[in-house]
Amino acid sequence: MNISIIGTGNMAWHLARVFEKQEIRVNEIYGREISKAILLADDLYDTKATDELDFSESESDIFFICVNDDAIEEICSKIILPENAILVHTSGSKPMDIIIQTLDIYHDLKVNAGVFYPIMTFTKGKNINFEEIPICVEAENEETQSTLVELGKMISKEIYLLNSAERAVLHIGAVFSCNFANHLWALSKEILEAEDLDFNLLKPLIAETFKKAMEAKHPAEVQTGPAVRRDDNILKNQMAYLADDEDLARVYNVISNSIKDWHA
Repeated sequence: MNISIIGTGNMAWHLARVFEKQEIRVNEIYGREISKAILLADDLYDTKATDELDFSESESDIFFICVNDDAIEEICSKIILPENAILVHTSGSKPMDIIIQTLDIYHDLKVNAGVFYPIMTFTKGKNINFEEIPICVEAENEETQSTLVELGKMISKEIYLLNSAERAVLHIGAVFSCNFANHLWALSKEILEAEDLDFNLLKPLIAETFKKAMEAKHPAEVQTGPAVRRDDNILKNQMAYLADDEDLARVYNVISNSIKDWHA
């Protein structure tokens, strides 16, 4: 099985390496900036870097769109593929139909659409064990679905068939559990360092909180803190401390009220 990757960011970086590790040939890496495509391609075996979206002569079976969500439609409108190729995006929030509808407008050749969405936060240079990463697959026909599932099983033990609506809900959950949680840690670090306190003091607490949440039947079962205890004196005092920072105070108040409402 041969693939090509459109994009040079975090997702492209990880997929290219894990596919090649499983002896899946990566024929081409596309990047709008050729220097970035070359940088990624040079780390792979016999992979061509290109800044052109004409893949009509490519030997690849599957083409992965690994770009920002807002750029997917533009890529679909400009890409030229071999007939019967599979074109997939790797977005959690965008529907599969964005590929189908755009291809119908701009192209005559038959191309099979799909989605290949690994549920993980990726950073270039940080290796991740793909075997445990859930991969969500969607396809416009059974043959394409079988191909994507087969490909997914070559790199992960966790393959799920989700439609676009289900995947969009999953992505919202991922935003809450990953992006929002990380942002709260960032805010915590700023609060401590403003008083010359070391963020490392909180790391064991963060680790234990995460561990308990993963082991519980429901994370709400292990909720602690002044909001769930309805300790209004502490809530009032901490809001007073944050009074000079309206943004922090607002975040504190909204989340505290959410916890209180949940456990009412």
